[in-house]
Amino acid sequence: MARTRQGSLVSFRPDIKVMDCTLRDGGLVNNFAFSDAFVKDLYLANIKAGVDYMEFGYKASTEIFDPANFGKWKFCKEKDIRDIVGDNKTDMKIAVMADVGRTDFKKDIVNKKDSVIDMIRVATYIHTIPAAIEMIEDAKKKGYETTVNIMAVSKVNDDDLDGGLELLGQSGVDVIYLVDSFGAFYPEQIERLCDKYLNIAAKYNKKIGVHAHNNQQLAFANTIEALSMGVSYLDATVSGMGRGAGNCYMETLLSFLRNPKYNKIAVMNFVEKHMDKLREEGAVWGYDIPYLLTGVLNSHPSSAIQFIKEKRTDYAMFYQELIDNAL
Repeated sequence: MARTRQGSLVSFRPDIKVMDCTLRDGGLVNNFAFSDAFVKDLYLANIKAGVDYMEFGYKASTEIFDPANFGKWKFCKEKDIRDIVGDNKTDMKIAVMADVGRTDFKKDIVNKKDSVIDMIRVATYIHTIPAAIEMIEDAKKKGYETTVNIMAVSKVNDDDLDGGLELLGQSGVDVIYLVDSFGAFYPEQIERLCDKYLNIAAKYNKKIGVHAHNNQQLAFANTIEALSMGVSYLDATVSGMGRGAGNCYMETLLSFLRNPKYNKIAVMNFVEKHMDKLREEGAVWGYDIPYLLTGVLNSHPSSAIQFIKEKRTDYAMFYQELIDNAL
């Protein structure tokens, strides 16, 4: 079923929810080495800005990842979150992400009644959807809201995607996310995929979210394209901070939304206080030619991250290497 656009540039959509992913996606830039002051100020800024959910990081297994190599938001222990938010007596909800195969979810995700966390976000590839559903049902049984991110969907053929979405539609998950992992999609492709995801949502009474990457400077455009088609959960990060090319800018998204509860001033004040300092300390993210090239070729950004680390500037040679590797 083809869909019409939901509203206009001046519309107010009460179903919209904004998710701040700065600590989680941004944590991939600096191994989650955020100061407590940064995290506390971000929490307070998000509350003032009217942000609906704040994702604190991952629930990664310490059996797989050595805590000595990462900041605390790789693991999101209950005490560490409560040190920032207390009992979180606010309207903003707390989220964490759990990767299939990288989370000891039965042990590390406790019952909701014993946790300040509200939402568990499960990240999966198309071939691990059955394992993702096990994690989703576990989290639902424990009392959490749930979302699922199907990663690298730009590499998935239509039949497999249709089958995966059908399985997730039949599960207990609340929100299914359209994810542009490699920053490869254009708005026209986002429109087509939104149609597919939203048809599943209508069939099974789910919500759809969008998580965009900025390799081709289209994260914001693709986010508002998805929004206009009826997607309601919108991911963004402060100053676009995220792995590689980064994400949709929170400042840009809040400026676009017409709901008067959203306030970009609080976020801009946070940017002034913290984000330039992070860059000065060596954190590197954002649009750059190597990320453009991996986005255009629908490739994982790891090669571009390595190119930038090596301070290479031979872009034409890098482009040729990517093409050769794709053959």
